[in-house]
Amino acid sequence: MEAFLSFCRKHRGELDDSYLIDEELAGFECSPDNPTYIMADSSGGITAAASLMLNDYARRGRKARFRILYTETGDVNVYESLLRSVLPHAAGMDQLNLFVPLANAAAIEILASVRFAVQRYIYVLVREEGQPPALSLPPGYEVLPFRSGADEVVWCEVRNAGFARLQGNETPVTPAMVQQMIRGADYIEGGLLILYHNGTAVGIVRGSADEYEEAPAMSIGPLAVLPEYQGRGLGRILLQAALRFAAEKTYSRTVLCVNAENERAQALYTGEGFRQVEAVACLTYVVQHQI
Repeated sequence: MEAFLSFCRKHRGELDDSYLIDEELAGFECSPDNPTYIMADSSGGITAAASLMLNDYARRGRKARFRILYTETGDVNVYESLLRSVLPHAAGMDQLNLFVPLANAAAIEILASVRFAVQRYIYVLVREEGQPPALSLPPGYEVLPFRSGADEVVWCEVRNAGFARLQGNETPVTPAMVQQMIRGADYIEGGLLILYHNGTAVGIVRGSADEYEEAPAMSIGPLAVLPEYQGRGLGRILLQAALRFAAEKTYSRTVLCVNAENERAQALYTGEGFRQVEAVACLTYVVQHQI
């Protein structure tokens, strides 16, 4: 186990490290939800690994995500062997996703040879915290903290409606998943905020503990607004509320991700001081393509 975790730490810079940071690896265990395979060299050292995440969200959406799929040798045959091992666990899935920085063009090219294709691109944006933005709410609007045990349903309703057509986020979340999120290691007390209009929840945003370049950072997301309330500047209000919360918690930087095709969201974020620092490809393997 420790050798596998060390392998993940060693190579997390070559992949998207969302589930390879220390906080995520600390709770890792092999289970039906985390089928994991390794390949060793003649001396017993790990040279390749595959670990698939099959939680309830993945099963409902029929889309699973790799925590890691990587070989130090770059050998196509090794990738095929790892996939052959993992695929029996992926029964019922339509696709398996792996996120790789565009800077690692060699890995993307090799994965294409084992039938991974680019589904979409994601930008990683970072803001160095300075003076928090002013927050001005229109009449009838207020931002309130999430109340555990009372707001799980409304959180899901807003998030699911706002993300219904957002590629990669179409699968609805459930109140149980929100409770699990609150119990997570990255939870910040008060970090879930809800925007109300005349008592009706119309938007949500979350700030969670993260890191960037091995330094603490607050991650922002999800940020969602009900479709009928979009186009009114409410996304900016939620973003500003999150940035003010980050300042209150003394974070020196915030980080978020946005789909490359979502130009309106990109304009919002850059307008509030975010800069693009990385581009990531979401690679998809269609499960019906058997090796």
